[in-house]
Amino acid sequence: MIMTKKYEIVLKYIKDISVEIPDAETFVFSREFITKYSLGINITTNSLKNDMIEVTTKLTYLDPKDNNKKSHFEISYSSVVKIIDKNLDKKTLEKILLCDVQNEIYPGLEKILIKLIKDSGFPELKLDKKVDFERLYQQRMN
Repeated sequence: MIMTKKYEIVLKYIKDISVEIPDAETFVFSREFITKYSLGINITTNSLKNDMIEVTTKLTYLDPKDNNKKSHFEISYSSVVKIIDKNLDKKTLEKILLCDVQNEIYPGLEKILIKLIKDSGFPELKLDKKVDFERLYQQRMN
């Protein structure tokens, strides 16, 4: 029997979610500049029992400029991944967690973030850039 799937995502959930809009003035100011905000992505892993790994993908959407009138949006999203293929080397496993799992969960996670921002009173947002996890992974390796 040939094993095709090396892993399986068994759970996905929002671990933490945060919106900070200090006051009405900041909200009005932020509304004007929300499209200039930048997206940050941070991925951490935590080993669990039974060949499972918790992968937490944290998205932050914030004003890159240093001004005092800024809003802050953040979501930590956890995926519990069961490693099916027991013979994975460290590099392959790392690539699965940082690329494959991300490619699988990111479209839904991005939707949650966009809805969160919209539900916070901001206009509908389109995140222009498609996140290329393969490229980010390669940059990290070099």
